[in-house]
Amino acid sequence: MTEASWGDDAMSPSIDWRMSAALENVPRGDSDLAEVTSLADAVRAWRELDAPHRADAVLTLEHAILVDGATISSFSGETIASLVERLASYEAGK
Repeated sequence: MTEASWGDDAMSPSIDWRMSAALENVPRGDSDLAEVTSLADAVRAWRELDAPHRADAVLTLEHAILVDGATISSFSGETIASLVERLASYEAGK
């Protein structure tokens, strides 16, 4: 398994925002089917949700990433907010 992460810190190297990710437990019309898209697009979609839907959301990554020394393959609820912040930093640095 290849790991990706972000930042200059050895505990959190850079992340592949183009990897596949599924945003789950989010209503889509009459269903709550998971949407599979890029990690960046999934994080942006989560950011646009209202608070109750953000709390219920689950973001599952194509492969695990290294975050502050921990390997993580799934985020839930407000823990996804940590990715929102990192995505903003990544986009600002482009």
